[in-house]
Amino acid sequence: MSSTGTPARSSWSGKWAFILAAAASAVGLGNMWRFPYLAAKYGGGTFLLTYLVLVFTFGVSLLLLETALGRTTGQSAIGAFKQFGKKYAFIGVLASAVPFIITPYYCIIGGWVTKYAAAYLINGPEALADGGDFFTGFITSNTESFLWMLLFMAIVFIVVSLGVKGGIEKANLIMMPTLIVMAIAIAVYTLTQPGAIDGALYYLVPDFSKFSPELVIGALGQMFYSLSLAMGIMITYGSYLDRKSSLTQSVTRIGCFDVGVSFLAGLMIVPAAFVAMGSGDAVAGAAGPSLMFITLPGVFAGMGDAAVVVGFVFFLLVLFAALTSAISLTETCVSIIQDGAGWSRKKALGTVIGVVVVAGIFVNLGYNGLSFIEPLGAGTTLLDFFDFFSNSVLMPIVALLTCVFIGWIVKPSLIVKEVKLSSSFKAEKVWTVMIKYIAPVLVVVILVAYVAAQFGLFKM
Repeated sequence: MSSTGTPARSSWSGKWAFILAAAASAVGLGNMWRFPYLAAKYGGGTFLLTYLVLVFTFGVSLLLLETALGRTTGQSAIGAFKQFGKKYAFIGVLASAVPFIITPYYCIIGGWVTKYAAAYLINGPEALADGGDFFTGFITSNTESFLWMLLFMAIVFIVVSLGVKGGIEKANLIMMPTLIVMAIAIAVYTLTQPGAIDGALYYLVPDFSKFSPELVIGALGQMFYSLSLAMGIMITYGSYLDRKSSLTQSVTRIGCFDVGVSFLAGLMIVPAAFVAMGSGDAVAGAAGPSLMFITLPGVFAGMGDAAVVVGFVFFLLVLFAALTSAISLTETCVSIIQDGAGWSRKKALGTVIGVVVVAGIFVNLGYNGLSFIEPLGAGTTLLDFFDFFSNSVLMPIVALLTCVFIGWIVKPSLIVKEVKLSSSFKAEKVWTVMIKYIAPVLVVVILVAYVAAQFGLFKM
């Protein structure tokens, strides 16, 4: 407890602990299944270049804003906005709703990944490469899918229960370097396969004829979701950061981690899938869960004796990526309740566990007992609805409100002052223009495009 009687606030052991944790949060399932698909669809290198530019302009600017807001207020999202007046607390409430919506369904997908990693050792690669029957049978099961979800949740809750330094830092210190080593190893092995070099060239060499507004919007959305923006995570993580750590250096390094892992994911998946499917367009046609759980097991099964090892290591890598993001989401939920209710960390965590488990069971029922509910049209599930609502609606709205709040109400000088406590800020004027004028427009583009695409009004 602090001298005022409130629970003592958690903190990072140093700058690199924060960078690693924020990078671990940014590196998640989106890097593994969405980035390679988008790169395959939009001309490989052209998409990579666009993504790189957006991360180090728009992305890093918003990362800096959120981290500095957390550090200057010493609060998670609700408290951070509330410090400037109770009437602004609603922005924090909306931001805080995001991790509470995402965490349960993210843990369901985490359960799928955990199951697949184990299945390579238990069932063997041939059983998983059956064109989708194994996957469909698993996710629609009345018991098995729930058990794997709960196992994944248990790992996340144990890490978070050990605290910021004892749990999250130590887990990231093991998982992030291991993830990167495994990604490099699989990418190198993949490139030794016959025909893989053609796939790598398709992935790496820019095809500028594929450049289009859809490419820019795709890259914009991927960057926005991948960097853990507008979900209260960076505000929470910033609130644990000491005032000696350079914010500009830290957010740039987080951007580098995200781009690096996304690039490696593409280098693992696009050439391998290219070999199996024969063209970039075929790879681009396999998006999301079907790429991860149906297409890739088919690719791995064709690798002969190496299939078990490659399949297991790949899904272990994806499991680590899923865990690091789920841990940051859960930690954010705990921090929000701890700050808002003034509870102990233990009591706040107990509440989060209850909410996430119950919500996870409910969303998972969308694949079996509640499969008759198709909220976004025929063939859609409860998970699809919550993913759409949190990612495509709520997060852009939160980002827009945050930019307007900092850019026009409390003024950018608040953030600039915080940044300058620990480093020079050469890009101050450019950053101010980005937050006041450019970022709000780009966020509105994301919101309109992704909502329109969901309802068939715009083709992505």
